[in-house]
Amino acid sequence: MTSYYDVVLGLIPLSLAGLTAALVAGGLPSAVAVPLASTVAVGVIGHAMFVNGPDAETPETGPAAE
Repeated sequence: MTSYYDVVLGLIPLSLAGLTAALVAGGLPSAVAVPLASTVAVGVIGHAMFVNGPDAETPETGPAAE
C-alpha cells in the first residue's frame, strides 16, 4: 500500500525529468526548462513538508499516567 510520501518521492524525479523533457520538446532551451521543472519539484517537496506535513506521533504514556 503506497502512502502519500511514497507518491511524493516518485513525483520528485518524475517532475524533474518529465517536465524538463516536455519543455525542451516544446521548444524551450534547457537552460530555461530545468529551472522551471525544478520549481515544480520544490513545490511538491514544500507541499509534503508544510501543507501536508507528517504528524508527530505521541509516545505511549503507559499505566503510570492514568
